[in-house]
Parts: sequence; C-alpha cells; structure tokens
Amino acid sequence: MSFSTAQAATTQPVGIWAAIRDSIRGVQRDYTTGSIGRAVVLLAIPMVLEMSMQSLFAVVDVYFVGRLGPEAVAILGLSDSLLMLVFSVAIGLSMGTAAMVARRIGEGSPERAAVAAVQAIATGVAVSVVLGTGGVLLAPQLLQLLGATPDLAANGRLFTAIMLGGNVTVMLLFLINAIFRGAGDAALAMRSLWLANLINIVLDPVLIFGLGPIPAMGLEGAAVATTFGRAMGVLYQLRQLSNRSGRIVVDWRRAALDIVVMGRLLRVSGIGVLQYLVSTASFLGLIRILAPFGDTALAGYTIAIRIIIFILLPAWGMGNAGATLVGQNLGAGNPDRAEQSVWFTARCNTVFLGSIGVMLVVFADPIVGLFTNEPAAATVAATCLRTVSYSYVFWGFGLVTVQAFNGSGDTTTPTWINFFVFWTVQLPLAWTLSGPMGLGPGGVFAAIAVSQSLLAVVGVIVFRRGTWKGREI
Repeated sequence: MSFSTAQAATTQPVGIWAAIRDSIRGVQRDYTTGSIGRAVVLLAIPMVLEMSMQSLFAVVDVYFVGRLGPEAVAILGLSDSLLMLVFSVAIGLSMGTAAMVARRIGEGSPERAAVAAVQAIATGVAVSVVLGTGGVLLAPQLLQLLGATPDLAANGRLFTAIMLGGNVTVMLLFLINAIFRGAGDAALAMRSLWLANLINIVLDPVLIFGLGPIPAMGLEGAAVATTFGRAMGVLYQLRQLSNRSGRIVVDWRRAALDIVVMGRLLRVSGIGVLQYLVSTASFLGLIRILAPFGDTALAGYTIAIRIIIFILLPAWGMGNAGATLVGQNLGAGNPDRAEQSVWFTARCNTVFLGSIGVMLVVFADPIVGLFTNEPAAATVAATCLRTVSYSYVFWGFGLVTVQAFNGSGDTTTPTWINFFVFWTVQLPLAWTLSGPMGLGPGGVFAAIAVSQSLLAVVGVIVFRRGTWKGREI
C-alpha cells in the first residue's frame, strides 16, 4: 500500500474489528488525520502486544528458574537489577530515537528518519560494547555491591556475565523497535518480539533441564536461551529495515555516520538515559533495602516484580502509542490533536490497569503459586502484588503522560519528576517504613505504591501546562 492510499484510507469509516485486524497486519496509516480513537487502536494494539512479549521474557525465565530453588531466583533478581541499567540506557536512547523518527515522519521526510535510525543503531552498538565488557569482567563484584553474599555472587557469576555480555541484543531490540514505533510500523516491532520469545520459550526448559544429548545447564541455560532468542529478533529487525515496503528504508551500503544528527539524538536521548537511570538507581536502592531481610524476601520480591512488569509493559505500550501520536502530530503542526490523543489514551490505560489491579488483589495467591512452591517466598510475593495493585489506577495516567513528554522530545521534565518522586519520596519512605517503623518488606511495597501514585499526579499537573508543545528536535 502506498502512503497516499494509506492516507486516504484514514477517512473511510471502518469498524473496530477491521481496525484491530489492520493493526495486527501492520497496515500503514497517516496518524495525523482522521479519528483519534482509530489511530490509538491501530498503534496501541501492536505496541501492547510488543510490550507483552517484552515482559514475557521475564515471566518465562522466572517460571523455569523458580524450579531450581530460591537461590537461583535470588541470583536472577540481582542480575536483573544490574540489567536494569542496560535497560535504562536502551530505553533512554529509544525515547530520543522514537521522538526524532516520529517528528521526521510527521514532517513527511522518511529519508531523514532513516538517517536518524542509522545514528541510533551505531550509538547503541558502541554503548553495548562498553557495558558488556564491564559486565563480563566485574560480574561477581557487581553482585556483591547489591548485597549478595560471596557464595551467592560466585554462583551467579557466569549467569550475570552471559546476560550483561550479550546486552547488545537488548539494546538493539529496544532501539530498532523504537524506530518502527516512531514510523508507525508498530506491527513490525511486535513481530520481532514474538520471534524472540518463541525461541526463548522453546530453549529455556531444554537448556535449563537438558533434553536427550543436550546437557542440563541450570541457571546459565536460561541466560543462553534468552540472549539467543533476542539475537534472532534483532536479525529479523535488521532485515525489515532493508525492506522496501516499509515507511523507513535503510540502504546499508550507503549508511554513514552523521555527526549533526547524532548530536541532536544524543541531546534528547542523553537526558532520557538519565531519566531512566534515576528510576533504575532507585530500584537498586529498593533491592539494597530488602537485602538484609534475606534470600526469601529477595526471591518473593523478584517473583512479584516479574509479574508486575508483565502487567505494566502492555500499559507502557499504550503510553508508547500516545508518544508516537504526540511526535507525529507535532511534526505535522497539530499540537491540539497531540494533546487530545494523550487524554484519550490515558483514559483507556486507566480502565485497563484498574481492572488488572482488582484481579490481582483477588487472585494474588494462585497467580504467585504458578511461579514458586516456597511458602515463605510466595507470601512475600503475594503481599507485594496486592499492595502495589492499589496504585494501578494512578499508573494508567502516569505512564501515558510521562511518555507523552518523551514523545515530544522533552525528556528533561520527566527526569526531574522521576528524581523528585523516587529519590526524595520513595527511597526515604521505603527505608522508614521497612526499618524504623517495623513493617519489613511490606514497607518497601507500600512505598512503591505511594510513589507511583504521586508520580501520576505530578505528571498530569505538569503536562497540563503545555510547555511540551513548543519543543524542537
């Protein structure tokens, strides 16, 4: 379908089921005209499915690793905490990438969008090499910094080294999918995660427990399966970037570094990286506060967080849809439509997360029981799920408004919001409630619920000021 045909198609009244079908198929549309509701459906469904697939890595790994015992789960949780730093960089870079690509597409310049895509990929590879080298060489020391005992750090060294050493697969999955999302090709991003997850689901039990001539690798098998699955997803992405039918086409033979474009990308993304480093560092702080309560508390928290991530990433996908609409509509010179898109998406997200919150409060115990047979760890995990669920209604608006800032290219505002909420409220509150007030791990969980609710309130208040509408990138 040509772009002009796609553009014309937006004016035709089409039912909801046809819209859902088109969103899965990846039919190209102009998201700067026509029904906002239809635009949100076309973008949000594949983005929600993409984020669901992203979170499925976490759920599948903890499901199988949980069969190895609490120590293995604790190592998984500590390694995940380190990998969150990689995710922070990847997400920060992807925010700038998606915003720049969306703005160029909204301006009607796919060639300039392709140039931005190349700069993003080159930057991601360079950063991955640095992070991977440090992760491989310093794995035990990094685990001990998070509170692991020497024995636990020694046992988790190889798993952590594999995960951090293969971080380029994480980086490129996020960056290239951000390129697709910014261009409005959300279905391509979704399919790359489908492929990666399918491979991981098949390989996880085979490599962890062994099958026939394949020896059991234990915890390290999970690392190999996850990294290999992501690598296959990246290969699919690179192939699609060369596909002439896409909205962005990269001619790898002519791809070259553009210092000016890379500079713009780094200015936007640099603050984005800081934004997520602020939130990730606070997450590591929570792990540190929990560590003195023992391996059981860490294992329970790890299980709960995996489940929470599985739930929140689809909601984050809805936020990404709002961010794409903001970027493209600002590029097309229509800031009012950009704002309307955000409020519509936020209302939909709130209904979704509110419903999920009710379900988790009622069914926390059986859900946790799918991931662990350890009663003590299960109790901690269920408590965490129920406590955090009370804040989900707020998260619905918070996730969308924060992503809207990023979609406009304003990564500075959410960075300051994150710093205020996580460092001046969440961490002190978690320490006070869990320690001096004697609530233990439950105090940490309560602090998460309070801080995330506050984040949403602050985000909505600042978003209403509208300063993001004049952002240039």
